[in-house]
Amino acid sequence: MSAEEADAVVDLDLDSEAAQALQEIPMRGSLDQDVPVDPTIYRIHEITQVYGTTIKALINEEFGDGIMSAITFSMDFEREDTDHGPKVKITYRGTFLPYTWS
Repeated sequence: MSAEEADAVVDLDLDSEAAQALQEIPMRGSLDQDVPVDPTIYRIHEITQVYGTTIKALINEEFGDGIMSAITFSMDFEREDTDHGPKVKITYRGTFLPYTWS
């Protein structure tokens, strides 16, 4: 927002610090660096790096050309006990948005 727009919103009963926050450019993600150093977050990042193109190809094969949206995204996490020890199961659920060509 511009300073004028932010000030108008703050006048609706927000504290003055909100005006500055409303003028900041939003940043996607919560990490301070491109490659995470936390071992668990790094492994999730590594999975995307290694399997991302395959997952994309499978989505396109199943649904056609488009993307999985993170706008209406949900995630589920569960534990699976196996003979080889506990396993982590993460399910991503996003709406498929087909590409539209004008």
